[in-house]
Order: sequence, then structure tokens, then C-alpha cells
Amino acid sequence: MSASVQRARTTSSSAYRNLEEMLTAERCIVLDGGVATELERRQGGVTDPDPELWGTWALFRAPQAVLDVHRSYVDAGCNVLSTDTWSILSAPEHELRLGPSSGEAVHWMDVARLGIRLARRAIDEGGRTNDCAVAFAISEEINSPHRRGTLELLSSVFAEEPPDLVLLETLTLVRDPEMFETVERLLETGLPVWLSFRRCRHGVCGVFGQHWGPPEGDLFGRAARRFEDMGVGALMINCLPVDHVPGIISWLRDFTDLPLGVYPNLGHLTGSRWRFDDQIDPAAYADLALSWREEGAQIIGGCCGVTTEHIATMAAAVADTKPGRKRPPLDDRLLGHEPDLTPTEPWRDEQGRVVSPLPFPKLTVDEGVFVPTTGSYLVWKTLFDGDLGRDQTCLDVGCGCGILSVQLALNGAERVHAIDIDDSAVANTLANGFRNGVSDRLTGETVDLYQWGPTERFDLIAASLYQMPVDPYEAPSGHRPLDYWGRNLLDHFIRLLPRLLAPDGIAYVMQLSILGQSQSARLLAEGGLQAKVVDFSFFPFGPLFLQNKSQIDRVEQVSDAYHLRFADEDVMVAYLLEVTRSDDGAHRIDDKELSHDPDSSA
Repeated sequence: MSASVQRARTTSSSAYRNLEEMLTAERCIVLDGGVATELERRQGGVTDPDPELWGTWALFRAPQAVLDVHRSYVDAGCNVLSTDTWSILSAPEHELRLGPSSGEAVHWMDVARLGIRLARRAIDEGGRTNDCAVAFAISEEINSPHRRGTLELLSSVFAEEPPDLVLLETLTLVRDPEMFETVERLLETGLPVWLSFRRCRHGVCGVFGQHWGPPEGDLFGRAARRFEDMGVGALMINCLPVDHVPGIISWLRDFTDLPLGVYPNLGHLTGSRWRFDDQIDPAAYADLALSWREEGAQIIGGCCGVTTEHIATMAAAVADTKPGRKRPPLDDRLLGHEPDLTPTEPWRDEQGRVVSPLPFPKLTVDEGVFVPTTGSYLVWKTLFDGDLGRDQTCLDVGCGCGILSVQLALNGAERVHAIDIDDSAVANTLANGFRNGVSDRLTGETVDLYQWGPTERFDLIAASLYQMPVDPYEAPSGHRPLDYWGRNLLDHFIRLLPRLLAPDGIAYVMQLSILGQSQSARLLAEGGLQAKVVDFSFFPFGPLFLQNKSQIDRVEQVSDAYHLRFADEDVMVAYLLEVTRSDDGAHRIDDKELSHDPDSSA
């Protein structure tokens, strides 16, 4: 901030001095309520046309409506009126997205000035020039260099049309040093700075009461003490449900002598509209305010969903009260009462197995080894759910890190043979077998399916193979046919299956929808096999699939291959096929199959 701006703030405004006098006299400072939700309520449920400019959009398009809302809060008796600049830090980004053809030529800094001017006008028109302060509201995280630059540019706005204080609200995490650097920048304006966090006694708190921040201990309390040392004027909590307010004021008081306040929500956001709380009327809200006052709140107002009627009733209720020192009851454990230590019954599946936490194998994935994907997990889930492979000889084709091999062995397989073209993958699988105590039932072999001649049959086969259509003009040439359809490996494996399956054997094969069904069905029938879908899952396109999307689209145009699209996201379906011998194919088995070349075209 410029030195000239700092020098300009040698004394506080008369309206702010009134707030200081109220605190000294132990009178309750009353904030206004939600501006954005009050705009919505008054306009018959009309929501923000620009959701990223929550409420602030009205400064661009409906300034008279903003003035009317401000005036109603002034008349309701509030001592602090917040500007409708809640999303002002998003305004420059919004202008950039609109571009020159939008027809909206209002500069965001002029919008910020207008926000201050409208609040000041409402106060003056209400005859409360010296006893109602204008708080310039900023309600977004300062989480990028661009936003930090926007914050610094606000000094130009404040130099010309200063508010009485700056309110940085709805903050969440206390990041060091970013949070304290932001506060320091605001303090350099010479304006009083108030802070408000979306927090309850248990940490960061969302509008539905959900706690999503990390464990912090007393980090927020210690930050409050640091804010006080820096010169912050007040500390509050906002934008959380009313039932999460109790306990936070008395807890903060252990760390700081700053003036403390609360202004929670009533209701919650549903889609693009605010759903107002029809249970807590103005009288009930006033009763809640009195309880917060008893705990020590010196500043009380309302956030989203709190109306002018709520503020008016609450202001009258707290007018002649003084802040108390009431604390919530001590936890029974601190009083020597034994807590209920009954362990929580773990979640179980239909077989009675504990599934929380899920008994997933202990796996590491070595560098360069294929990392399991949705398709791999789909096959694993079926092996786990069905406890498949017990007392059977099993084959894992394309074993990767061994996710399927290890699970089959854990299920009690007599022997699991893991094969992969990558010798690192085979070594990784065997090592993971050792980690899970099943190495005595696990064997491995480096195998190129195109050159492999099977010499035994298996009771159960699991396969999650690589499947990707490739543009032949972009793929390098070689001795193998280019994988235009993405099916080469899968088709060759299907042709091998009659030689691999025991007479009553079962194969579990994952196939993606971008390959189509017809070719698979034809090859299975030729081999005397049949298949049914036993499970499926959705498989979002990753970077490699997006890279090959043009070829995937070509394949889908000329075959029954397909994928789904949700908004801007492309999603495949991963099918899990259970393959067995058909009635017609069951009598074809003879030892000659073991030496017959099933794929002379490969």
C-alpha cells in the first residue's frame, strides 16, 4: 500500500469511534444481515445471474435494489452496514472471462466505489451518519498472486472513498504466512480491520455444519492472539449454522482480549437459490442472540438467510444487555465421569467380513509398473466379493503389481500363476505376494502373449488387459499389426482361452465399452465360449484416453463401440465378463488344443 494512503488514516472516523465507545460501555454492536439473500428474497426468488459474484452482481445490474436493502438494515437498527462487495476479488477475473464483446463496461474498481457510496447514502438517508459505520466487505480467500494484487489495488478505492473499516470475512484455514501477510496489507491502509472466520469450536465449519479442515489443536486460538498483536480491531465467526455457535466465543476468550462476535446463517444453499429457514423466526433468533451475548459476544449480526426482521427484533432484544462469561458445561470426562468406551461395531458385508477398513492387500507399485485402474479394481472386487479361487489353480494375465494374483492367493487358491510382458511387473507381483504371506502359492513368468504357447489349463483366469485404439498414422511401425481398434491384445487372449480354461473353468475378463461387443461375442462363439456381464463400472477418460480420443471417436463411428459424456467429461463403461465354455464348446476339448496355433493372423 502507498505511504500516502497510510498517512491519510491518522484518525478513525466518527462512526468507528462510536463503535469503540459502544464496546467500552459494554453495549452490543449490531451488524446487518445477509445482503445477497435479502436481494433474492425481495426479488421473488431471483438468483444471482453470475454465481461467482454472489450478491455483488447487483452492484453491476441493480444498484437501486442494493440501496433499498441497505436502507432497511439501517432502519432495523444495525450499527455496522456491510457493502455489497462480498465477491469483489472475483470481479477482475469475471471481467476477464466476459471479454470485450460482453457489453458490460463497468470497471470493478468503480463497482467497489459504488458499493461504499450506496452504503454511505443509505446511512445518511436514514439519519444515522455518526452512529452507523460502513464496513467494506471482502469475503473470499486471498489464495493467488492475482488476488493479492487486487487487494493492493483497493488502496486506490479507499483513498478516494474510504469506508469506516474493512471486514475480511468467511475465512477458513489459517495459512502461515499467507493469512498474516494479507492482514498486514489491509492494516497498512490505516483503516480498522475486522476479521471473521467460518469456524466453530471443532474447526472449519461449512454451511451445513460439516467439518472439513485438518486437525489443528489450538492453532486458531493462537492465531487470534497474533491478530490482536498485529492491531486487528475485532474477531468474529460467520457463515455457519446457529447450532455450531455455542462454545466458540468462550473458547476464543482464553486466547485474546479482542472484541468477539458472531453472525451465522439461517438456511442453506439449494442449487442456485437460498433456502430460508422457516423454523427460526425473528423472536427465536433474538433468543439465540441473547444466549451468545451471555457467552460473551460483543458483536452480533446475521449472515445469509438472516433478514431485516431478524436484525430488528434482535437489536431490540440485546439493546440493554451486557456481555457475560458463561461457558458450555464441561465434558463429563473432565469431571471424572466414565465415558462410553463401547467400541463401534465395524461395517460388515453379507458374508460377515469386516469391510471398514477394507481388507485390501498390502501392495506397492514399483517404478514403471502399470498402476491399477478402475478396470483392475472392478475385477478385484468380484474376486473379493465371491471369495473366488479357493482350492483352484488360477492364472492372472497381465498381472502388473499383482493386485489380482495376491487376492486370489489370499482367497485360498491352491496356486496362482502370474504372467506379464514386463519382467519388472512379475517381480513386483512376487514381492507383493511375500508382503501378504502368500508367496508359497504364487509363481510368476515373463510372457509375451503373442509368442506364448500354453502348456496347462486353469480353473480360474483373471485378466485386465490394456485396451486402447491407436491412430495408425501416429503409431510407430513394427512386426505386429497396428491396434486401430484397440482390440489386438484382447482378441488374441480370447482366442487363447479355449486352450487355457479347464473343462469347468471360469475366466473373468475386463472389457471397455470403447471396444464394442460384437467382435468379442463372435470370437467367444468361435472358441465355444459364452459370456455374461457380472458387474460394470464407470471409467473416466484419463490423459492417455483423451490423447487418443480422435481415434476412439473413429472406432465408435464404424462399430458398436461407445462411451458416455457427462457435461465436459468423457466416461467409458468397464464391463466384467464371466466367460465359460458353452454347451457346444464343452465337448470340443482335447489335448490337441494345447499345441494348436489359435491365431494365425496375429
